[in-house]
Amino acid sequence: GTITIEEQVSKGIMAAMKAKDTIRLEVLRNIKKVFIEAKSVAGAPEQIADSESVKIIQKLAKQGRESAEIYKNQGREDLYAHEMAQVEVLNEFLPKQLSEEELRTALKVIIEKVGATSAKEMGKVMSVASKELAGVADGKAISAIVKELLS
Repeated sequence: GTITIEEQVSKGIMAAMKAKDTIRLEVLRNIKKVFIEAKSVAGAPEQIADSESVKIIQKLAKQGRESAEIYKNQGREDLYAHEMAQVEVLNEFLPKQLSEEELRTALKVIIEKVGATSAKEMGKVMSVASKELAGVADGKAISAIVKELLS
């Protein structure tokens, strides 16, 4: 069978230790820590479903990107580079993000399906788009393109 993201992370930790890849090791240990916390919640299953793992890793990647942004604005290139290197490791476990072109095409299809013709119906489009494109596109990017397509 296919191995779960949780198992991939554990295997990755061993590999990173062997390779002495400090950034990778730091990121994977961090993911594992969050997984363990998630599993320690009352009634949580022994194994984390991949859909749940993806949500956790997305959150970590988002935090990483936000921190990187702050460092960049402060001119701390070293810290910015470090954060972005971590985000890259996180991204390996996530579904591939759509390019802007692909996102635009997907949103045009959704707008047509919903039958939206004006910005007033942005809410309708957003609720469908955020469900369908969860994990493969950023909410901010989705709403910016929807706004533009409906205006």
